[in-house]
Amino acid sequence: MSGKPTPLSGFPELLPAERVVEQRVIDDLRRIFELHGFTGIETRVVEPMDRLAKGGEIDKEIYVLRRAMSDDAGSDSGLGLHFDLTVPFARYVLENSGKLEFPFRRHQIQPAWRGERPQIGRYRQFTQADVDIVGRGELAFHHDVEVMRVMVDALSALQLPPVSFQFNNRKLIQGFYRGLGIADVTAAIRVIDKLDKLPPDVVAEQLVESAGATAGQAERCLALASIRVGDTSFVDRVRDLGVEDELLETGLAELAAVIEGCAAVATDTVSVEANLRIARGLDYYTGTVVEIFMSGYEHLKSVGGGGRYDALADDGKNVYPGVGVSFGVSRTIVPLIADGVLSGSRAVPSAVLVALTDEESRPASDAVATALRARGIPCEVAASPQKFGKQIRTAERRGIPFVWFPGNGDDGGHEVKDIRSGDQVAADPATWNPPDQDLRPQVRFHTPQETTK
Repeated sequence: MSGKPTPLSGFPELLPAERVVEQRVIDDLRRIFELHGFTGIETRVVEPMDRLAKGGEIDKEIYVLRRAMSDDAGSDSGLGLHFDLTVPFARYVLENSGKLEFPFRRHQIQPAWRGERPQIGRYRQFTQADVDIVGRGELAFHHDVEVMRVMVDALSALQLPPVSFQFNNRKLIQGFYRGLGIADVTAAIRVIDKLDKLPPDVVAEQLVESAGATAGQAERCLALASIRVGDTSFVDRVRDLGVEDELLETGLAELAAVIEGCAAVATDTVSVEANLRIARGLDYYTGTVVEIFMSGYEHLKSVGGGGRYDALADDGKNVYPGVGVSFGVSRTIVPLIADGVLSGSRAVPSAVLVALTDEESRPASDAVATALRARGIPCEVAASPQKFGKQIRTAERRGIPFVWFPGNGDDGGHEVKDIRSGDQVAADPATWNPPDQDLRPQVRFHTPQETTK
């Protein structure tokens, strides 16, 4: 390759220290998911086009797979890259239903591809982290609470700006509008979903025009959408609006259970709210719905979301209901890295640089490195036998905190130097350990105030 390549918009690539951040986030998510008993899977990157474009909503964004040297350059393979992890998961469940135990708990952290216009937080290649529970025939409601608690717990383990889980329930919304007597419930939900973009009076007019609501009904729809609280007090506030419906009561009970269950594992940095404006996936979700937002990054819109779907897949004999939530790994961390909020403590995994006196002593330095690695200490041997001062500066540039000086002479004594403090002490490769925080690269979190200094 000659000449400097031009970066491709929408395909973010991270430098080594930035990759440390991404990898640690993924490792922490995986650790929490598995603590909750969710098994990891990985699906193929391609799916049949008829399955990918089944919904018909994002078919223009699908990357089609085609051989460059095919006989017919205009033809394709009938395959496309998956644009999320839900479509391949549904296919995976159908294909392997006879080999899976239900309810099946799965986590999946994997790239996806979408041909949309690149912008901050939206990329053509991005990594998502999903957790789902799927049943065969039926799936008890308590799994809604379980899945949402898992993601609350997982994001609490990450170093992020404050994150808010905003919950609603489709049964609550539909039951309220039905009990109110609105003719076109789906149209009413679509109009209310515009509140983030249009003023309330314009939304009220559209409820009358598009959903057949009266002015009084439109007013109560707006009152419902204005309820946003961090506890279960929303139940009484909804009932005070004077609407009665059996589906509404079911939705209220389910949402209250999710709020109470998730609040039990919420932290100072991860909060839980009932936000009765949230709709999400009008033709897909059937119960619990959630959107995840990050403080200071509201321009990204949601950084995750999900909910209950009673027909993830259908094989003609069984329906597979499920509940899940997705977190946008790339959507969240790439902007945080770019803004300096997150950074890696060093660009290399090595905690120790083993110094090299001369080429004849390389076997001795290699032996030290081998002894350290045998005990799980990442290290590397100096590339060349430069003066020790230059080897120390090499370690400093690479962010390696310790330099090891192999023993020479009759006593064979080894010494290790902390190049940050300058402390140098005798050490044995068979017993010495660095501090826990130095063993692996760490993620550093900087407040927005710190990044602007």
